[in-house]
Amino acid sequence: MTDPNASFHGATLGRTPEESTPWHPERPRPAGRSNVLVVLMDDVGFAQVAPFGSDIETPAMDRMAAQGLRYNRYHATAMCTPTRASLLTGRNSHAVGNGFVADIPTGYPGYTGRIPPSAATVARVLRDEGWATMAIGKWHLTPRNDRSAAGPYDTWPLALGFEHFYGFLHGDANQWTPTLYRDNSPVRPPTTPEQGYHLSADMADEAIRQVKDLKHAAPDKPFFLYFAPGTAHAPHQVPQEWIERYAGRFDRGWEEWRARNYQRQLDGGIIPASTKLADRPAWVPPWESFSPDERRVLARFQEAFAGFLTHFDAQLGRLLEALDLMGELDNTLVLITSDNGASAEGGSIGSLNEHRYGFRVRDSMDENLAGLDKIGGFETYNQYPWGWAWAGNAPFKLWKRYSWLGGTRVPFILRPPGGVPDPGGIRSQLTHVIDLYPTILDVCGVEPPDVVDGVAQQRVDGSSMKASFSDPEAPDTVTTQYFEVVGSRSLIHDGWKATTNHVSEGVLDEEELMEGSRSLDDDEWSLYRLEDDFSEHDDLADRHPEMVAQLEAEWWRQAEENRVLPLQDGLISRAVAMEPPLWPVPDPLVIYPGGNPVTDEVLPGLGLGLTVEALVDVPESGGAGVLAAFGDWINGWAMVVNAGVLHFYANVTSTPYVVRADRPLPEGRHTLAFQFRPADLVGVLSCDGEPIGSGRLPDDLGLSGIQIGGGGLRLGADEGFPVSAEYLPPHPWTGTLHVVRFRGMADAPPLDEAAFRREVLRLE
Repeated sequence: MTDPNASFHGATLGRTPEESTPWHPERPRPAGRSNVLVVLMDDVGFAQVAPFGSDIETPAMDRMAAQGLRYNRYHATAMCTPTRASLLTGRNSHAVGNGFVADIPTGYPGYTGRIPPSAATVARVLRDEGWATMAIGKWHLTPRNDRSAAGPYDTWPLALGFEHFYGFLHGDANQWTPTLYRDNSPVRPPTTPEQGYHLSADMADEAIRQVKDLKHAAPDKPFFLYFAPGTAHAPHQVPQEWIERYAGRFDRGWEEWRARNYQRQLDGGIIPASTKLADRPAWVPPWESFSPDERRVLARFQEAFAGFLTHFDAQLGRLLEALDLMGELDNTLVLITSDNGASAEGGSIGSLNEHRYGFRVRDSMDENLAGLDKIGGFETYNQYPWGWAWAGNAPFKLWKRYSWLGGTRVPFILRPPGGVPDPGGIRSQLTHVIDLYPTILDVCGVEPPDVVDGVAQQRVDGSSMKASFSDPEAPDTVTTQYFEVVGSRSLIHDGWKATTNHVSEGVLDEEELMEGSRSLDDDEWSLYRLEDDFSEHDDLADRHPEMVAQLEAEWWRQAEENRVLPLQDGLISRAVAMEPPLWPVPDPLVIYPGGNPVTDEVLPGLGLGLTVEALVDVPESGGAGVLAAFGDWINGWAMVVNAGVLHFYANVTSTPYVVRADRPLPEGRHTLAFQFRPADLVGVLSCDGEPIGSGRLPDDLGLSGIQIGGGGLRLGADEGFPVSAEYLPPHPWTGTLHVVRFRGMADAPPLDEAAFRREVLRLE
């Protein structure tokens, strides 16, 4: 028989306390050990912060750079999810199942979207050693179908080592009305946009509050704070006064701004004196090719970006100041970097709604000109033109999504506890995001575990950078490192770098890029000697074909070892292999009022012929208010009664549509419905099965079934921004809303109100 007291090692258990000896298990108590603050920005290029040559004001980052070090040969993975997975685990992104964005998990080991138990995160390791662990901001490490209230929660922050989480799960967020979570539960922002809410400020407030709470309870307990704002991923939204600080600053265009960044980098010793500035690609239009009015709107996009970045830096400054006032900053390892280079997802002329890029909806200059004064505000989801991304990655080629240095070489500032012997110094060791995990553990005095929860841990791919803190001549941590992102490939090996030209023509056509531009067999490799060529400027492939062949063969070896295969350069092949949801959306889907907003992962898209039915009691007046609303005027739809008349509003990437009933609603209990018929692009409103209005809708209406940055489904009232300017949230329904049902079949039978009541409400 098993001894029930066996776990009480050394305890003596008698009949009374006098006959007993207590025993307490040992618990880790790392009192006074180093705190860790990881600041992971989003889509911030090498030349976009002041310590790396920009004239965009970032005084908080300047302060950390002046007290610490700047690494000018540090690399990310060229895409958000992979970098985050590598940072937290110390392993190559494909080796931990995150070779692409977590939203699209496939049946291939390198693309599951799930960090495996064999790669415990740095948060988990430090938590087990006694550190407090907190994640605030962007997560983007949970597969799409696991982000609903049904979970599973095994890829959410709390399951991967964090004790607290406050932020957003998706790849981006509306800065005014984000979809927020605290730990495993959805929460509303504490204030409204009209009251001055902004996500960056909220994140800083929460970070300061959590550290204060910890230090009030246990002043000597160290913390690991993973602070990952949405800055500067689109949307570039910020209060107008921050944008106005940069009015006119960029009127001379992206070529001139890139050249000035480059000169400041040379003058400041940020890059070697021999560095050559990569030429402007043919697909980036010359600034002079635009009219004065067009230049004004293109510059305004960049002013919004700059204001957004400076505003975030101010929030970071508040966090650093709070740590300083608490006496914690000098004992904190501070790491500031970006997940990839600057983003070109605004296309050649910028976008008032960044969703359009992913949905292959083209922007027009006329729309941009008309929306000039709205850029950065409540009604836009703006992203700058790719000319600014190219300029912001000076002196390199290309941008995010490419394994050229413009996608992978990003700013990196490190300030160790107690400082460095040469504050403000530049370090030129080749380093990679996988090095942060072992560096953090090394500074904290913690060994990477061999086993966690009984699971043997896979090899840590990174190496500690700690030797370089005090020694500018310390060896590189990276001698061989592969890169792969949506088919774009490169390899660093023994001082050389080989890079493919894959999908380089795809930047001309977003649709082509989405589909995959051409066969991988047609790729051509370029070759560079990194010690002599900081910016991948001089292609040596023709002079050293044997080295190209050697590096290509090594790339394939690394790819097999790290689970990179099969290569996929578009979304179609990924969609075919995408993991089915554990809990498929039922048909019909029944939703009752009173719960939290339902996320887009649960809700089917309209484009398949979705029917929305609401069982309501209509008051004598005909009623008014929101019956169901999903998303907002950036991208969404809503079924609303205005002055007794039923309306269906659709806003497809900021292009509004409406279908209105041709008569007021009758008093009493009724089934009100909207059905979209994809075959003829007609939307039909009905009351108890009788059509009461119809209208033609766009063929891309299904796009509103994906809502990255706005709110989920709300019943009986709206919140945040409306889908249409014809109503103002919350606009609560003045009658009674019993239930809403969704049916996804375009050929669904006619509505039967009596059967609906029996089936859904059991009213009869």
